[in-house]
Amino acid sequence: MSSVPFHYVDLRTFCYATEDDKRVEGALRTFLPEDYPIERAQSEGHYGDRIVVLSARVENADNIRHVLTQVASAPDIDAVRAELDDRVDDNCSFFLTFDKQAAFGGDVERGDGITLRAKVEAYPAKREKAVENARELLEEL
Repeated sequence: MSSVPFHYVDLRTFCYATEDDKRVEGALRTFLPEDYPIERAQSEGHYGDRIVVLSARVENADNIRHVLTQVASAPDIDAVRAELDDRVDDNCSFFLTFDKQAAFGGDVERGDGITLRAKVEAYPAKREKAVENARELLEEL
């Protein structure tokens, strides 16, 4: 993979009051390079319960490659390739969600809990070009 057609990749998950912060952070780290910084933001739910938002923005090409290699290890990556038209929006952003519990165990599976948003490079910045660039990259992985 010579170049990475993404400006950045954002990963985000929520840690609810019933969950252990370290375990949820470990799940997020399944996708990140070793010792990559994770931002924490404290919030409050509707009933006053604690919610911690854990997020990381990956902008370096080598680190983006690491994240995308993890994404490509999903058993149903072929389905993701087939759904690209639905997964890239008009702002050239690619969206995918992963199972937080599986990620805690070191597995990459599609599901709910961890959100990936990647800004796809496209010149001109058109959705069709972004889909084409994302498809080419996912086929290389």
